[in-house]
Amino acid sequence: MVERDPDVQPTGGEPGKTAVMTKAELVDEVARVVQLTKKQAETIVNIVFDSIVDSLRSGQKIELRGFGSFRLRNRKSRTGRNPKTGEKVEVPSKKIPYFKPGKELKELINKAIEEGMVPSEETTDDSAEVAE
Repeated sequence: MVERDPDVQPTGGEPGKTAVMTKAELVDEVARVVQLTKKQAETIVNIVFDSIVDSLRSGQKIELRGFGSFRLRNRKSRTGRNPKTGEKVEVPSKKIPYFKPGKELKELINKAIEEGMVPSEETTDDSAEVAE
């Protein structure tokens, strides 16, 4: 596993809030660790993301051992509400991408929280859904 430089911190966000790593920062990190140009690192990051999207589009799931898996979940059709008018609207069924973290990733995160390296946040959901 690649160790991050502790002096390189993701930017953005307000003080006291969780920082967010952007795609540009991910590209910078890949370029630094593998000693590539930013353009080469950006190409690699884009290929990985495009491969994940293409696999999900074709109905495949992606399993990255030690990290987690990307899958599609079915959302049933339901009756929603238009927030402007309040009228009821039928929302059709659809598939949504879903990320399920692997055991190793969960253990690494929890260990980092216990050691005070990562601030713990109160969460109500065990999973992380990718927004549409």
